[in-house]
Amino acid sequence: MKRYALQPLVIGALNPESPVSKHRQLRAILRTHAQETCKPGDRLPPERELAEYFDVARKTLRQAIDSLVEDQVLKRVVGVGTFVAHPKVDLQAKLTSYTEEMHRRGMVPAARVLRFDSVPAVGNLAREMGLAEGTPVVRFRRLLLADGTPMSLDDNFIPEHLVPGFLDDEAPMSLYQRLDERYGLILQWAEDEIEAAAATVENADLLKVEIGFPLLRVTRHAYVDDNLIDFSVSVYRSDRYKLFVPIQRHGMRPPRYTKITQT
Repeated sequence: MKRYALQPLVIGALNPESPVSKHRQLRAILRTHAQETCKPGDRLPPERELAEYFDVARKTLRQAIDSLVEDQVLKRVVGVGTFVAHPKVDLQAKLTSYTEEMHRRGMVPAARVLRFDSVPAVGNLAREMGLAEGTPVVRFRRLLLADGTPMSLDDNFIPEHLVPGFLDDEAPMSLYQRLDERYGLILQWAEDEIEAAAATVENADLLKVEIGFPLLRVTRHAYVDDNLIDFSVSVYRSDRYKLFVPIQRHGMRPPRYTKITQT
């Protein structure tokens, strides 16, 4: 214990007189350490050192850490160590822009524009948008970031005849805001299809994850009245988002919202 006298590994100590079990005391101490002392991504001291420091069995320490991993406070990387997890931020499945959502959460949004051009709608794209083959559409492809971290890769497609001159200006920071302010297109409703996907070579490089890393793929059709305005395909890092869907029984009080949640 003397080796840690000048620089404790973690602030806190077990109370041998407490009726609370050691692993629960450890869980509380490590939770406070992770949330108040550390930053997301910080590494915890090795389990062996923590067990020695608190004078507990490795099994007891591991039980506390397992509980915090389950609560998504900590994250284990096999063969590397245990880290403070990035808190998952709610990305609600409603018709607000990414910029608005990130500002609402106190995060700094940014976007790297990858494509902003006109392409013909062919094959599956034409079918999804209900357009004749070859109809020009605006393609808007972006890598979206929050606080400098890649969060998602978005492809938006808009029928070009609905947004004349759209490509004459610089790519917008907020797509929905530009559609509203310049064209009076306020999206009223949408249908989202959500499925699991794996990172491709291209996606992995852009999102800074490994090839095959699990992603959430969201396909959206967004409308004004019955007119499709925006068809989009987005892939989200699964370590930064989780899906939360309130379910309502017909005739009962409506749920608060449906959302995708982010780390």
